[in-house]
Amino acid sequence: MKLSKLLEKLEYEVLNGNVDIDIENLVYDSRKAGALDVFVCVTGAVSDGHTYISDVAGKGVLAIVVQKDIEVTEELKDITLIKTADTRYALALMSAAFFDYPAKKLKTIGITGTKGKTTTTFMIRDILEKCNIKAGLIGTNETIIGDEHIPSKNTTPESFLIQKYFSQMVEAGCSCVVMEVSSQALMLNRTAGILFDIGVFTNIEPDHIGPNEHASFEEYMECKSRLFKQCVHGIGNADSEYFDKIMEGHTCTLETYGIKNKADLKAENIRYIHEGGNITTSYNTTGTRELNIKLTLPGEFSVYNSLCAIAVSEHFNVDDKLLLDALYNTRVAGRVEPVKVSDDFIVMIDYAHNAMSLESLLSTLREYNPNRIVCLFGCGGNRSKLRRFEMGEVSGRMADLTIITSDNPRDEDPVLIMQDIETGIKKTSGSYVMMEDRGEAVKYAIEHGEKGDIIVLAGKGHEDYQEIKGVRYHQTDKELVQKAMEELAR
Repeated sequence: MKLSKLLEKLEYEVLNGNVDIDIENLVYDSRKAGALDVFVCVTGAVSDGHTYISDVAGKGVLAIVVQKDIEVTEELKDITLIKTADTRYALALMSAAFFDYPAKKLKTIGITGTKGKTTTTFMIRDILEKCNIKAGLIGTNETIIGDEHIPSKNTTPESFLIQKYFSQMVEAGCSCVVMEVSSQALMLNRTAGILFDIGVFTNIEPDHIGPNEHASFEEYMECKSRLFKQCVHGIGNADSEYFDKIMEGHTCTLETYGIKNKADLKAENIRYIHEGGNITTSYNTTGTRELNIKLTLPGEFSVYNSLCAIAVSEHFNVDDKLLLDALYNTRVAGRVEPVKVSDDFIVMIDYAHNAMSLESLLSTLREYNPNRIVCLFGCGGNRSKLRRFEMGEVSGRMADLTIITSDNPRDEDPVLIMQDIETGIKKTSGSYVMMEDRGEAVKYAIEHGEKGDIIVLAGKGHEDYQEIKGVRYHQTDKELVQKAMEELAR
């Protein structure tokens, strides 16, 4: 492929050489650079691609894209040097060109928000697939391309990977893709150059504020809002107090969904039902579509997620019966995921790993009037101690029994982490037990389950490992439940 083709959508300056050369590959990781490649110097939080210029020059790359002033030294005299204002933006546009603009061959749905992205993406994909509309998915848990499931490292991957996945989806016969679009991805131009057919806003809360994320809540909101300047149709949660701020300056058509405020699609008559070893949530929709919805996922947040999925489905020719069936059967690994163990009580696995998400989860489950809420969790090592105190206090206050156990201790002593959680619980009158071995803790929770209980295994969610002293050992909460059931049946 001609370098000039890769650069066709980009404003740039040629510092050395010419763009009428054939390139074999586009790379941004110096370790993967080789002869006949073009290397893009991406500046990241940990490393700066510009520091590897000499290294990739020695590997025989034909071209290098930079955003800093570069001296044309002897080792660079035969290499084409391109300067542009932002190499991350350049990588996104060049990646799209490299894969022949696959986004134009797909119906693209991008979802942003603090909560709900993962569940909503799966709901939408389930609806589309149920209606014989083949759809790919990119998100926090995984990327799905046909029958292939690829574990995710980031909620939204680097732009080159996005375009590569899009291209593979087209080859696999997908006509749609639904993906999570994080604020980090929008800030770092990972989705630059993509005009989404549908952009979705679920909600926003103060989160992801810190040295390596966003400088302020205002910056966080501004990054989220960028999605609605690069989509054709926007769909938003009208009940969010920040809705108007997020949509400020939007360039798309706009539709809304909600429960409380005026919206194009509304949920009414919400009912929370707890019977034996099952919970369901049901409601009616009014407005653009009138349906009777039943979910096997709990709480108001599941109502919002499903409303959002219904609003998106309005842009497709979706049969009512297939839509209802897809919503009822949606399961997302590690997101209030029910695991059937008994007709007497419920076990759920959830990713809640901070005080805010744990409080939201436990208050939601309380609406189902359980006999008891039993909350099992630990906290990750090498992370803020404050989180441990806060989670302990939340669980002590809101659960009837807390089982303190290990999460990912990393380089810390798991017992000391558990003692920090205990410090938080002791601020309350909540009952608790401490069991370092997570498998034994899960077994204890199930063995002592009472009729009408809801048992929550929190913190790990979809994770399939436990990290101890730099080593990741295979472990999933679902497998721990299965193992406990087998041992208790003996």
